[in-house]
Amino acid sequence: MDTLEARMERLERRCRRWQGLTFVALALAGLGLGAAALRDSAVPTGELVASRLVLTDTRGRTRATLGTDEGGNAALVLRDGEGRPRALLGVGVDGSPRLRFSTAAGESLAELTVYSDEAPRLTLSKPGGADLFSVGLQVDGSSRLELADANGRPRAILGADEHGAPNLLLVDRRGQARVALRVNASDAASLVVEGRDGEVFRAPGVQ
Repeated sequence: MDTLEARMERLERRCRRWQGLTFVALALAGLGLGAAALRDSAVPTGELVASRLVLTDTRGRTRATLGTDEGGNAALVLRDGEGRPRALLGVGVDGSPRLRFSTAAGESLAELTVYSDEAPRLTLSKPGGADLFSVGLQVDGSSRLELADANGRPRAILGADEHGAPNLLLVDRRGQARVALRVNASDAASLVVEGRDGEVFRAPGVQ
């Protein structure tokens, strides 16, 4: 017959075994929860967050950059094979979007800008900065097209006011209008021509 001490010892051994099994089960459960958490955190969100993105070609040269400046204005710059910026798409400090194409030296050749959400303007320039051609819409609804000489001085100006009435001005090198052709809101036409000697020819019509 077992003594009381023997029975107590067997009971203590059983308790220790159950405690060990319980500890192992809790450890395995903890590992399972940790793995599940890692799987959830690794799920891709489809979003890339960065302050600057640089694309390079096979030789390691920068060909495109996308980033923001110190004022928070975003811009995309495309570069040629020598790393020189040739095209820019950005938003200015005032919120106006801009698309610009430049020479290898960085001089603007063509630029499209939208002012005040409703006034786009396109300019074509020669190397050196002089605008030779520009066309745009104004906030008041009027439009204007300018042709300039090699020095950037407007020589022919074609426009329409906010009511759609057209007008054409031909200007000399001093900025003096020499020919003015207009059609007003009531569809009446007028023509004014000024000669070099100051003589003025006016065609019949409402001025």
